[in-house]
Amino acid sequence: MISLINYGSGNLRSVGKAFEQVGASVRIADNPAGLNGANAVVLPGVGAFGDCVRNLHERGLWESLAEWIRAGRPFLGICLGYQLLFKESEESPGVSGFGFLKGRVARFPARPGLKVPHMGWNQLELVGSDNPLWGGLGPSPDVYFVHSYYPVPDDPGIVSARCTYGEPFAAAVRLGALHACQFHPEKSQETGLTILRNFVATLP
Repeated sequence: MISLINYGSGNLRSVGKAFEQVGASVRIADNPAGLNGANAVVLPGVGAFGDCVRNLHERGLWESLAEWIRAGRPFLGICLGYQLLFKESEESPGVSGFGFLKGRVARFPARPGLKVPHMGWNQLELVGSDNPLWGGLGPSPDVYFVHSYYPVPDDPGIVSARCTYGEPFAAAVRLGALHACQFHPEKSQETGLTILRNFVATLP
């Protein structure tokens, strides 16, 4: 059972359908009780950093999510759900994220010929060979991105994939049972389904 966090916006329907397609049972979690009995929690994300933080607090989900992640239980953050693992974002100055990962969330710099947001297909550079989510993927899989901001982790050792858009950035991280990615697996066709299937296969 996967609890899919609903904070009032986002891509819940497409993420839920993608997980069901790879054989998982999905439950929408609108409040803390929605995490009870789950094997994993997935925090998808579409929207602004500050709005998401506020909505999670208003629904009583913030501390429940924090407890889940602190306990080292299986977690997948997607797009904004990845960025929220850091303490701060240039998108919403003064708003505190979870701060479980050290670093910051930065905006793509203004450069000639570089369109922001970064939208569309781009290649991943997979880091390391022991990440269970990358099983069955080629060395440079294509995935789908939609974002103007990206995390800059202080610890390069947690980075599990990189992508280049104007400059290299951390497209995915892993820390124990915590996985997070800036791209959208649910929009990444068979590559994305393979990643989600691999995530489900790691669950107890």
